[in-house]
Amino acid sequence: MNIDKIPEWILAMEQEDIAFVKNFVLNSGSLKEIAKVYDVSYPTVRLRLDKIIQKIQLYENQKQEPFSGFIKTLAVESKIDLETAKIIIEKYEESKGER
Repeated sequence: MNIDKIPEWILAMEQEDIAFVKNFVLNSGSLKEIAKVYDVSYPTVRLRLDKIIQKIQLYENQKQEPFSGFIKTLAVESKIDLETAKIIIEKYEESKGER
């Protein structure tokens, strides 16, 4: 497969997330098996998978609204808290409406 055919969301993923997705596929999508591989609890694996899903969804949405998508990505990656992200996005949306 040519590099230009690889979906952008895959190229934007961190190596850890790609390794997780690879292990997930190799273990037939079994969260129980992934929990054994990583030696963590099932809820921990579920949370990790949910965060990867959110990152993919945010990346796809970021094409439509780059700034808001960027802020949401920061929140998903725990670089800023969710409340702060909401405030920033609200202010941004308000400023767009004032133009």
